[in-house]
Amino acid sequence: MEVSVLNINGQETGRKVTLNDAIFGIEPNDHVLYLDVKQYLANQRQGTAKSKERSEITGSTRKLGRQKGGGGARRGDIKSPVLVGGGRVFGPKPRDYSFKLNKKVKILARKSALSYKVKENSLIVVEDFNLEAPKTKDFVNIAKNLKVDNKKTLLVLPNINKNVYLSARNIQKAEVMTANAINAYKILNADVLVVAESSLQTIDNILNK
Repeated sequence: MEVSVLNINGQETGRKVTLNDAIFGIEPNDHVLYLDVKQYLANQRQGTAKSKERSEITGSTRKLGRQKGGGGARRGDIKSPVLVGGGRVFGPKPRDYSFKLNKKVKILARKSALSYKVKENSLIVVEDFNLEAPKTKDFVNIAKNLKVDNKKTLLVLPNINKNVYLSARNIQKAEVMTANAINAYKILNADVLVVAESSLQTIDNILNK
Protein backbone atom coordinates (compact mmCIF):
# COMPACT_ATOMS: atom_id res chain seq x y z
CA MET A 1 0.00 0.00 0.00
CA GLU A 2 1.35 3.42 -0.98
CA VAL A 3 0.94 6.57 1.09
CA SER A 4 1.82 10.13 0.11
CA VAL A 5 4.59 11.83 2.07
CA LEU A 6 3.74 15.29 3.38
CA ASN A 7 6.04 18.04 4.57
CA ILE A 8 5.53 19.95 7.82
CA ASN A 9 3.55 22.57 5.88
CA GLY A 10 0.93 19.94 5.12
CA GLN A 11 1.80 19.87 1.42
CA GLU A 12 2.51 16.77 -0.64
CA THR A 13 6.17 16.30 -1.49
CA GLY A 14 5.37 14.33 -4.64
CA ARG A 15 6.88 11.21 -3.12
CA LYS A 16 5.14 8.09 -1.89
CA VAL A 17 6.24 5.36 0.48
CA THR A 18 5.13 1.75 0.38
CA LEU A 19 3.80 0.43 3.67
CA ASN A 20 4.62 -3.17 4.49
CA ASP A 21 1.36 -5.12 4.21
CA ALA A 22 2.66 -7.64 6.75
CA ILE A 23 2.64 -4.83 9.32
CA PHE A 24 0.16 -2.21 8.16
CA GLY A 25 -2.24 -4.39 6.20
CA ILE A 26 -3.13 -7.39 8.35
CA GLU A 27 -6.56 -8.31 9.69
CA PRO A 28 -6.48 -6.87 13.24
CA ASN A 29 -6.73 -9.37 16.07
CA ASP A 30 -9.04 -7.80 18.66
CA HIS A 31 -8.33 -10.35 21.39
CA VAL A 32 -4.58 -9.83 21.14
CA LEU A 33 -5.15 -6.07 21.30
CA TYR A 34 -7.27 -6.56 24.42
CA LEU A 35 -4.50 -8.58 26.09
CA ASP A 36 -1.79 -6.08 25.21
CA VAL A 37 -3.78 -3.04 26.34
CA LYS A 38 -4.78 -4.85 29.53
CA GLN A 39 -1.13 -5.63 30.25
CA TYR A 40 -0.01 -2.06 29.57
CA LEU A 41 -2.62 -0.58 31.92
CA ALA A 42 -1.97 -3.22 34.58
CA ASN A 43 1.76 -2.49 34.47
CA GLN A 44 1.03 1.21 35.09
CA ARG A 45 -0.71 0.50 38.39
CA GLN A 46 1.25 1.35 41.52
CA GLY A 47 -0.45 -1.32 43.60
CA THR A 48 0.21 0.59 46.83
CA ALA A 49 -3.39 0.73 48.14
CA LYS A 50 -3.52 -0.46 51.73
CA SER A 51 -6.21 -0.45 54.42
CA LYS A 52 -5.85 -1.46 58.04
CA GLU A 53 -7.30 -4.71 59.26
CA ARG A 54 -8.72 -5.26 62.71
CA SER A 55 -5.39 -6.34 64.14
CA GLU A 56 -3.66 -3.17 62.88
CA ILE A 57 -6.04 -0.64 64.44
CA THR A 58 -4.88 1.15 67.59
CA GLY A 59 -7.43 0.91 70.36
CA SER A 60 -8.66 -0.93 73.41
CA THR A 61 -9.54 -4.61 73.31
CA ARG A 62 -12.25 -4.09 75.93
CA LYS A 63 -15.62 -5.56 75.03
CA LEU A 64 -18.06 -2.67 74.56
CA GLY A 65 -21.03 -4.28 76.26
CA ARG A 66 -22.03 -7.48 77.90
CA GLN A 67 -22.72 -10.49 75.71
CA LYS A 68 -26.37 -10.93 76.63
CA GLY A 69 -29.22 -8.90 78.00
CA GLY A 70 -28.42 -5.58 76.36
CA GLY A 71 -31.27 -5.74 73.87
CA GLY A 72 -28.99 -5.24 70.88
CA ALA A 73 -26.56 -7.13 68.71
CA ARG A 74 -23.41 -8.59 70.23
CA ARG A 75 -20.39 -6.33 69.98
CA GLY A 76 -16.73 -6.90 70.60
CA ASP A 77 -14.07 -4.22 70.94
CA ILE A 78 -13.97 -0.79 69.32
CA LYS A 79 -11.85 -2.14 66.45
CA SER A 80 -14.74 -4.26 65.15
CA PRO A 81 -15.25 -3.94 61.36
CA VAL A 82 -18.94 -3.12 61.85
CA LEU A 83 -18.11 0.08 63.75
CA VAL A 84 -16.97 3.45 62.40
CA GLY A 85 -13.20 3.63 62.75
CA GLY A 86 -12.87 -0.12 62.97
CA GLY A 87 -10.69 -2.34 60.84
CA ARG A 88 -11.65 -3.27 57.31
CA VAL A 89 -12.46 -6.82 56.30
CA PHE A 90 -10.69 -8.07 53.15
CA GLY A 91 -9.36 -4.60 52.34
CA PRO A 92 -6.75 -3.88 49.66
CA LYS A 93 -3.13 -4.81 50.26
CA PRO A 94 -0.01 -3.80 48.31
CA ARG A 95 0.34 -6.07 45.29
CA ASP A 96 1.95 -6.28 41.88
CA TYR A 97 -0.65 -6.12 39.11
CA SER A 98 1.81 -6.61 36.25
CA PHE A 99 1.89 -9.72 34.11
CA LYS A 100 3.85 -10.88 31.10
CA LEU A 101 2.87 -11.52 27.51
CA ASN A 102 4.75 -13.49 24.89
CA LYS A 103 6.86 -11.40 22.55
CA LYS A 104 4.97 -12.65 19.48
CA VAL A 105 1.67 -11.58 21.04
CA LYS A 106 2.99 -8.06 21.64
CA ILE A 107 4.31 -7.83 18.08
CA LEU A 108 0.96 -8.97 16.68
CA ALA A 109 -0.82 -6.40 18.85
CA ARG A 110 1.27 -3.56 17.45
CA LYS A 111 0.71 -4.79 13.90
CA SER A 112 -3.03 -4.95 14.56
CA ALA A 113 -3.09 -1.43 16.01
CA LEU A 114 -1.14 -0.01 13.06
CA SER A 115 -3.43 -1.82 10.61
CA TYR A 116 -6.46 -0.28 12.31
CA LYS A 117 -5.02 3.19 11.81
CA VAL A 118 -4.46 2.52 8.11
CA LYS A 119 -8.01 1.18 7.73
CA GLU A 120 -9.39 4.29 9.43
CA ASN A 121 -7.24 6.60 7.25
CA SER A 122 -5.73 7.91 10.46
CA LEU A 123 -2.07 7.49 9.53
CA ILE A 124 -0.03 10.38 8.12
CA VAL A 125 3.54 10.07 6.88
CA VAL A 126 5.66 13.22 7.05
CA GLU A 127 9.19 13.76 5.84
CA ASP A 128 11.84 13.91 8.54
CA PHE A 129 12.09 17.31 10.19
CA ASN A 130 13.83 19.10 13.02
CA LEU A 131 13.13 22.22 15.03
CA GLU A 132 15.93 24.72 15.60
CA ALA A 133 14.78 25.37 19.15
CA PRO A 134 12.16 24.01 21.54
CA LYS A 135 9.15 26.19 20.79
CA THR A 136 5.55 25.16 21.41
CA LYS A 137 4.27 27.61 18.81
CA ASP A 138 6.29 25.91 16.05
CA PHE A 139 4.81 22.52 16.92
CA VAL A 140 1.29 23.97 17.03
CA ASN A 141 1.80 25.40 13.54
CA ILE A 142 2.92 22.00 12.25
CA ALA A 143 -0.17 20.39 13.79
CA LYS A 144 -2.39 23.01 12.15
CA ASN A 145 -0.73 22.48 8.78
CA LEU A 146 -1.35 18.74 9.05
CA LYS A 147 -4.93 19.43 10.26
CA VAL A 148 -4.46 17.45 13.46
CA ASP A 149 -4.40 20.35 15.93
CA ASN A 150 -7.80 19.42 17.40
CA LYS A 151 -7.12 15.70 17.50
CA LYS A 152 -5.26 13.48 19.91
CA THR A 153 -2.02 12.94 18.02
CA LEU A 154 0.88 10.54 18.41
CA LEU A 155 4.04 11.61 16.58
CA VAL A 156 6.49 8.78 15.92
CA LEU A 157 10.13 9.74 15.35
CA PRO A 158 13.08 7.52 14.39
CA ASN A 159 15.24 8.84 17.26
CA ILE A 160 14.93 11.01 20.32
CA ASN A 161 14.65 14.64 19.21
CA LYS A 162 14.89 16.89 22.24
CA ASN A 163 13.64 20.05 20.52
CA VAL A 164 10.56 18.35 19.07
CA TYR A 165 9.84 16.57 22.35
CA LEU A 166 10.07 19.77 24.40
CA SER A 167 7.98 21.67 21.86
CA ALA A 168 5.14 19.15 22.15
CA ARG A 169 5.38 18.53 25.88
CA ASN A 170 3.00 21.33 26.84
CA ILE A 171 0.32 20.36 24.31
CA GLN A 172 -2.36 18.27 25.96
CA LYS A 173 -3.44 16.32 22.88
CA ALA A 174 0.04 15.65 21.49
CA GLU A 175 2.57 12.99 22.39
CA VAL A 176 5.97 12.19 20.91
CA MET A 177 7.51 8.71 20.95
CA THR A 178 10.36 6.96 19.20
CA ALA A 179 9.55 4.16 16.76
CA ASN A 180 11.06 1.48 18.98
CA ALA A 181 8.93 2.54 21.97
CA ILE A 182 5.44 2.52 20.46
CA ASN A 183 2.86 0.11 21.82
CA ALA A 184 -0.70 -0.89 20.96
CA TYR A 185 -2.27 1.23 23.71
CA LYS A 186 -0.59 4.46 22.62
CA ILE A 187 -1.43 3.81 18.96
CA LEU A 188 -5.10 3.04 19.63
CA ASN A 189 -5.46 5.89 22.12
CA ALA A 190 -4.47 8.45 19.49
CA ASP A 191 -6.96 9.80 16.96
CA VAL A 192 -4.20 10.29 14.41
CA LEU A 193 -0.82 8.63 14.01
CA VAL A 194 1.81 10.91 12.44
CA VAL A 195 4.90 8.95 11.43
CA ALA A 196 8.20 10.46 10.35
CA GLU A 197 9.38 8.83 7.14
CA SER A 198 12.54 7.28 8.61
CA SER A 199 10.49 5.73 11.41
CA LEU A 200 8.87 3.34 8.96
CA GLN A 201 12.15 1.47 8.49
CA THR A 202 12.63 1.18 12.25
CA ILE A 203 9.08 -0.13 12.68
CA ASP A 204 9.68 -2.58 9.85
CA ASN A 205 12.88 -3.87 11.47
CA ILE A 206 11.21 -4.36 14.85
CA LEU A 207 7.90 -5.90 13.77
CA ASN A 208 8.81 -7.78 10.61
CA LYS A 209 9.78 -10.96 12.45
